Amino acid sequence: MTAPAPLPAARPAPGTLRRAVRLLDVDPRRAALAVLLGTLALGSAVALAAVSAWLIARASQMPPVLELSVATVAVRAFGIGRGVMRYLERLVSHDIALRGMAHLRATLYERLAAGSPQTLLAVRRGDLLARVGADVDAVGDVVVRGLLPAAVALTLGTGTTVAMALFWPPAGLALGVCLLAAGVLAPWLTARGARTAEARGVQARARMSATSLGVLDDAGPLAVSGRLGGELDALRAADADLARAADAGARPAALAAAVGQLAVGAAVVAALVTGVPAVGAGLVSPVELAVVVLTPLAAFEATSLLPAAAVQLQRSRAAAARVLALLDAPGSAPAPTSGPRPAAAAVDLPTPGRRPVLVATGLACGWPGRPPALRDVDLTLAPGGRLAVVGPSGEGKTTLLLTLAGLLPPVAGSVTLDGVPLSTAGPGRVVGDVVMTGEDAHVFGTSVLENLRVARGDVTPAEATDALRRVGLGPWLAGLPDGLDTLVGSDARTVSGGERRRLLLARALLSDAPLLLVDEPAEHLDAATADAVLHELWHAPATRQGTARGVLVVSHRLGPLAAADEVLWLTDGRVAARGTHAHLVAHVPDYGEAVQSEQQETS
Repeated sequence: MTAPAPLPAARPAPGTLRRAVRLLDVDPRRAALAVLLGTLALGSAVALAAVSAWLIARASQMPPVLELSVATVAVRAFGIGRGVMRYLERLVSHDIALRGMAHLRATLYERLAAGSPQTLLAVRRGDLLARVGADVDAVGDVVVRGLLPAAVALTLGTGTTVAMALFWPPAGLALGVCLLAAGVLAPWLTARGARTAEARGVQARARMSATSLGVLDDAGPLAVSGRLGGELDALRAADADLARAADAGARPAALAAAVGQLAVGAAVVAALVTGVPAVGAGLVSPVELAVVVLTPLAAFEATSLLPAAAVQLQRSRAAAARVLALLDAPGSAPAPTSGPRPAAAAVDLPTPGRRPVLVATGLACGWPGRPPALRDVDLTLAPGGRLAVVGPSGEGKTTLLLTLAGLLPPVAGSVTLDGVPLSTAGPGRVVGDVVMTGEDAHVFGTSVLENLRVARGDVTPAEATDALRRVGLGPWLAGLPDGLDTLVGSDARTVSGGERRRLLLARALLSDAPLLLVDEPAEHLDAATADAVLHELWHAPATRQGTARGVLVVSHRLGPLAAADEVLWLTDGRVAARGTHAHLVAHVPDYGEAVQSEQQETS
């Protein structure tokens, strides 16, 4: 199966980051507390510098020791307070960010689950992983590394400027101008260079994630097909693009750093130039001059974080555009911009007595942008029905299942569920009535029981055990060290291919969907086990609502298809023949030869 191309990169539109931040659902009270604690932390540093300057200058005049006692205690208090307030600020700000990331990620999952599956099929696995992982984290980081530092710098800069102006107005004015240069001009220069760098860098990182995951997952097939070298070259090219993107923002970042250092020096020099004559004129005391000159050195600690905050804003804006591209993709459910979070995605569960019918008429199916893999397919799957689709590899059997499940749009013809086209039936309706188990369906890195609960969240241990027994995994379950609580490696790395297929089949049997589409359930199994698994599938138990199961199976194993009501034989991209297993054996030479060859191999 050819991997889908990534969604085109969306250029961040005005308001993109603002909209994404709203999806973080940040609590204003927590944000205000974080700003307060951050201001107190850096304010303690500024106060520590001011009191230390006063203490050193006053001590040089050798006053009575008692006159210095309050300042000595204040130095200790501000020194300790700085560390304590910084720790508390980190706790609160990171709590805000982590809560926001969790909320945004949950919202993203819910919207994708409730939306059209075609949105996910349009994105490579590695790119999707980057969007729901690193990109969501980057959006959350804007709170800790972008917005909160800017708010703290604003409040602290204003307070420090006013305090210095009370000592000596010219020094306060000069400090305010220099803080504006360090807090506005330097971040603007940094953002200007980072805008292009991040726009290029986020795409390069996405390509690296998608390509590297593809190489790790399919290294063997890529090597056999001779495409591994090309994928590695693409990985190197993405890495080179990422390096060039970083280099592109280096020069503005260096200039911004220089502006920040020059602003610090200018503030100190301005205080000296204006303060020294003032001391001579008796307008400022020598001790106050020390405070006015040395305090700005600490005041710029807040603005020193703003260039990095500007970079984070650009990075978060680019990441927000990629995250919102998933939410805004055609067919996806609308993403909320405000208001309470929905309790769950809307899914129409099967109702008692309902018998949904899936009908394909004149169906041509294939991947978007490619020629149809299969044409002119007519079939009907109703509860209690047993259909089989067989044929040589590459005839489009899996593509047919994806189209019948609503995961791919029909190239031509139609697929309806109870007379309603799948494109308008609504994803909840399709999920409730139709379940497809693909040969590459995902197995999660959690317990056996939780993997089965993907189909239905209230599956009991007894139901899970019965489903595993039905697919021939009873002895396997008995041999697990922790039974149903045994952890399965990520994507079933710790189980065999046959065990993985049967685990997925057990998951399908536990769902309440009356229509099952199963892709190659007998793959990687010996003949006897494969026949037993297909027998159980043909006789799958009814749903909890009492509806008999309708089953459509794609299989290379032909012997057990004698129990099917109808078998579709595919060749040359079309349905070459159809009928019962016995009819095809008797009247279709290719099918009969395939059955005879299978019997010889089994014997």
